[in-house]
Amino acid sequence: MEDKKFIPFEGHKFSEEEMIQRSEEHYYFMDTRRSIREFSSRPVPREILENIIKTASTAPSGAHKQPWSFCLVSSAEMKRKIKLAAEEQEKENYSSRMSIRWINDLNPFGTNWQKPFLEIAPYLIVVFKRIYETVDGEKHNNYYVSESVGIATGMLLSAIHHAGLCSLTHTPSPLNFLAEVLERPENERAFLLIPVGYAAEEAKIPDIKRKPLHEIVTYF
Repeated sequence: MEDKKFIPFEGHKFSEEEMIQRSEEHYYFMDTRRSIREFSSRPVPREILENIIKTASTAPSGAHKQPWSFCLVSSAEMKRKIKLAAEEQEKENYSSRMSIRWINDLNPFGTNWQKPFLEIAPYLIVVFKRIYETVDGEKHNNYYVSESVGIATGMLLSAIHHAGLCSLTHTPSPLNFLAEVLERPENERAFLLIPVGYAAEEAKIPDIKRKPLHEIVTYF
């Protein structure tokens, strides 16, 4: 059997007190993260977004296939194309595809089919999952694609917040139009559309609460 190449692991070492403090501080910081629908058009240095995407790319993935692609969109023309295509889908969703219960559940957020933030935010990050790779003319499926891309997206959102920016996980369904507008290869499927930037000066967020610990964890 072929020898596998391994290298020494060099992790961080903290005392238990430090670990408790760091975990608590990180929780309180992440608890301030909120989804924003009112963005400022204020420019953001591209290097920040590139560092954020690099952070997302450190996520674990099935067999280390890293089955993700990130499209970083700042072109006003391209953002408008995406906005118009997304609103077309959303108008159909709100008028016929979504159930009354679904629409009622969205009432606290004040959403509708219009998505002006897709043009206002300085950047859109479109996350794609790579279903397979083509090697020497043959298709090779990737493994645990949705799980891997989901983890990477979570790390992306955390990195956005860590950098001092705001975001929104926007999911106009179906998402096929994103691959068409951005002319992505056949092996990619749109996973998520994320506007990124600064919150508008007068931005407001819904007054909602997160579930407490006792509702989300079970001990064994």
